[in-house]
Amino acid sequence: MKIEAKLEEMGLRLPAPLQPPPGVVLPFEWVRVRGNRAYISGHVPLNDDGTLAGPLGHVDTEVSVEEGYEAARRVALAHLASLQRALGDLDRVTAWLRVFAMVNVAPGFDQTPRVTNGYSDLILELYGPEIGAHARSSIGMAIPLNAPVNCEAEVEIA
Repeated sequence: MKIEAKLEEMGLRLPAPLQPPPGVVLPFEWVRVRGNRAYISGHVPLNDDGTLAGPLGHVDTEVSVEEGYEAARRVALAHLASLQRALGDLDRVTAWLRVFAMVNVAPGFDQTPRVTNGYSDLILELYGPEIGAHARSSIGMAIPLNAPVNCEAEVEIA
């Protein structure tokens, strides 16, 4: 379990599953495995206990670019947590294929890649360029729960 060991060495913890606010129903799978692919649903930044991590709001007004970057790292950790629960071992990931990042932007903010780099940098640090390199889109839009970032991803698994 090399990836879990790297996370521990970096002092990073995988969060519990999202604790949705009262009245919010989420009728989908967090990870859907089909053949040698795992499709990861959109996740928002989480605290260790599965509650929504702040700060909340639009990047460039309520949330700084640096805070957005950290939020994107938290989304990557939430993805890893869901993958670990679905697969049992993060070393089963043989390739990160695609990341689709949505950033809650203030009007006129066009630096979404700077925010999304928080996600990509963590995956590359953990998995290295051979496995961690991925295609990526980073767009600005309204995000559920007023989270600063929401990402989905697709990985290849063994």
